[in-house]
Amino acid sequence: MDNCDNLAKYKIFLSVAENKSISKAAAQLFISQPAVSIAIRKLEESLNTTLFIRKSKGVELTEKGRRLYDSAKKALCILHETENLLRFPQNTGYLRIAASNVLCKYFLLPYLKEFTIAYPSTDLSITCTSSVNAYSMIEECNIDLALVAKPENSRIAKYHSIGFIEYIFVCTPAYRDKLNCKNDDIFEYANIMLLNKDNVSRMHLNNYYAQNNILPLHILEVNDMDMLIEFAKMGIGISCVVKQFVAQELQRDSLIEIQLSKPIPKREIGFIYNEIQPFNENILKFINIKKV
Repeated sequence: MDNCDNLAKYKIFLSVAENKSISKAAAQLFISQPAVSIAIRKLEESLNTTLFIRKSKGVELTEKGRRLYDSAKKALCILHETENLLRFPQNTGYLRIAASNVLCKYFLLPYLKEFTIAYPSTDLSITCTSSVNAYSMIEECNIDLALVAKPENSRIAKYHSIGFIEYIFVCTPAYRDKLNCKNDDIFEYANIMLLNKDNVSRMHLNNYYAQNNILPLHILEVNDMDMLIEFAKMGIGISCVVKQFVAQELQRDSLIEIQLSKPIPKREIGFIYNEIQPFNENILKFINIKKV
């Protein structure tokens, strides 16, 4: 096959692999479904192997297809990076980062401020998304770096810890006084305000409930940590928040911590990055910016 023809087929192959669908790949690439199918068939014929398992609702990579995907993704990333260096020689590269809204606001921003001062010519792209989606973006090489809770396991990601976050229950002194119950009984009598069920922090809290046979009777859900803090300060109920985020309120006694006999386990957070794609040196520059 001609090299240019090869390049086009590999781009189609990557799109099908990432979308797990020929029709979605065709829509993404603005070409017809038959053209996509033909390109994949010719690529398989040229390599004398099967790259995809066809299913009723899409396609999945075979083991050999996965190996080709990793190599093709790496090669096209190198090509893209080289093109950028040739187009913009004055640039010091790029860095694509993802983090949840909470981690971005309270933990990522200090890194961003110092990095932009030290490396003003580096192009930064920030995606605020869930930790679950950030993991997927790392594995698919759609970002270079993510700030997330420590993954239990990852096939390709390298992890760099930056510390722990601690979850606590807080409320106003007045709200705590009117409950007239023991601290461990708040789940029976109080309005317990939590992040919504799709949030990774909420999943961590649900595990804590399950392990300690806790069943809150009155739950109010919101999708933002700042709102949990504000609602607690208004005396609406007891919020589960990250302790570092309410340090000033605790110091001023506008909020108090509910001391439970079994505290919520801390969560380790850190940066993860992909070791398969071409290594972006800006990753280590960013991670270590506070040591510079």
